[in-house]
Amino acid sequence: MFSRIRDIEDNSGTCLRISLRISLSITPAASTVTLERRDLDHHPSVRLSLYGAEVLNGFIMAARLSVPKPLPDETTGSPYPAHFQLDCDQGTRVLIEQEDRFPLSIDARLWDRLYAELCLVLAHGREHSQQHTYYAVASLH
Repeated sequence: MFSRIRDIEDNSGTCLRISLRISLSITPAASTVTLERRDLDHHPSVRLSLYGAEVLNGFIMAARLSVPKPLPDETTGSPYPAHFQLDCDQGTRVLIEQEDRFPLSIDARLWDRLYAELCLVLAHGREHSQQHTYYAVASLH
């Protein structure tokens, strides 16, 4: 089992402090990425597969290049379905909706740090997946 937790914060001189926790949990069965807003009382969170985290990473970059213009939404399926949306109406942010949970919002001020952190998380997750892949042909020789 492998676990990695990082907190990214924005202390931009305003009274508002934004805090986002990124956790990677790797077990023999699966790798999951959890994002949690630590600065909000109700701590909204989402759980993503490595695929969902890769889609989020691409969506963040696309949003960064698109703002202030709209961007089509993205949706991922099982095992952790998620809907990604760019919201430019109430400040610039990415919204992630998952099932009936409260949506997780990621303000534009965190996009660059989150993108970089997700690159590291995905590398760890892919490496673990490759280590635990069973190669039937290779085992016959």
